[in-house]
Amino acid sequence: MFSPGEKIYEGQIVGENTREDDMDINPCKKKHVSNMRASGSDDTVHLIPPQTFSLEQCLEHINEDESVEVTPKSLRMRKRILDRLERGRQRSRNKKA
Repeated sequence: MFSPGEKIYEGQIVGENTREDDMDINPCKKKHVSNMRASGSDDTVHLIPPQTFSLEQCLEHINEDESVEVTPKSLRMRKRILDRLERGRQRSRNKKA
């Protein structure tokens, strides 16, 4: 969805979740490193290269609360409501109605 070093913003879709609901993450935040290691943590990590979608693939992939942002230099998928807290409020309003 995005490459290393690419600028991202709140509400931008950066990956897929195996569950049906959305997961809010902060990909800019570093993982806490300590001297303590868990058993089995020395395993090799295999990273999957990011997928690049065409405009048609983006339009097929998005949900009803998402949109596609098209600029001359990039093609991004994002939430219609960028703020995480406001999206939660909107979700709760929709459940009540």
